[in-house]
Amino acid sequence: MVAVLGTGTMGDAMARNIAAAGLGLRAWNRNRAAAEPLAAVGAAVCDTPAEACRGADVVLTALANEKAVADVMDQAHDGLAGHPVWVQTCTVSPGGGRRLAEQAARLDVAYVEAPLLGTKEPAVAGTLTVLAASPRQEAREEVRPVLEAVGTRTVWLDEVGQPSSLKLAYNAWVLATVEGIAESLTLADALGVDPHLVIDVIDGSGLNSPYVQSKGPKMLDDDLDTPSFPLEAAAKDAGLITDTARAAGLHLGIAEVVRESLRRAADDGLGRADVAATYRMSRQAAS
Repeated sequence: MVAVLGTGTMGDAMARNIAAAGLGLRAWNRNRAAAEPLAAVGAAVCDTPAEACRGADVVLTALANEKAVADVMDQAHDGLAGHPVWVQTCTVSPGGGRRLAEQAARLDVAYVEAPLLGTKEPAVAGTLTVLAASPRQEAREEVRPVLEAVGTRTVWLDEVGQPSSLKLAYNAWVLATVEGIAESLTLADALGVDPHLVIDVIDGSGLNSPYVQSKGPKMLDDDLDTPSFPLEAAAKDAGLITDTARAAGLHLGIAEVVRESLRRAADDGLGRADVAATYRMSRQAAS
C-alpha cells in the first residue's frame, strides 16, 4: 500500500501510475477536492495525512517546498506506526534534504530522497527519471516497485543531499535553456527575422533538443497558460540554485539572471503559467 501526500500536477500523475501498477493507493491533499478524482482509480481519499499513512508500506510526498513537506509529515506522525519508507520527491536544497532525513529519523521511518527529473507530460506517462539516495540500503528494494511505477530510470547516489544537488544542477541547465530560447526568439523578432526560423534552424543541428522544440513553439503561439512546469515552481528552484551556489562560494551569472527574470515574471502575475511565460517578459523588455 502506498500513501501519496500531495496530489497536485505531479502527485496526481504519480498516484495514477501507482494505482495502475496495482500497488494499492491512499491519497491526501490539503484541498480534498483535488484528490477526489483519484477515487475513480481505486484510491482511498483521506481527510488527514495521518489517516492516509495508516497501513502504508511507502509514503510518497509530492509537495511544494521543504516547509510544506516537513509540516505535513509532522501531521502524519500518528499514522506512521507501521514504520513505512518515506519517499520525498520535492525539489529542496541539499541541506534541506539532510534536514528532512533527520526528521525521518525522529519519526522512526526510513527515508529515500528522490527528486524527479521531468514535468507533467513524463509524470503522466510514467517516464520520469528519479534521483535517489537513502541512509538505509534495504530501502532501495522496498521502494523499487513504486519508483518503477512512476519512472523509467532511477539513478542511485551515495549520500542524502546528493540527489538534491544533482537536481539543482540539472534545473540550472533547464532554466538557462528556457531563458535562452526566450531571448533568442525575442532578438530575432526585434531584428525583423521570423522567430519561427530560429526554431527551424536549431532543428537538426547539434544543439537541438526536444525541450527547444516543445517550449519554442509554445512561446510563439502564446500557449502558456496550461503549465507543465509552473513558473512559480521554477522561480522557487532558481532561488534554491543561486542560494546553494552562493553558500558554496560560487556566483553563477546566468543562474542569477534567470532568477531575477523569473521573479519579475512571478511578480507580474505569471506564476501559474508555464515557465516558458518568461518569453512574455523578454518581449516586454524589447518593446
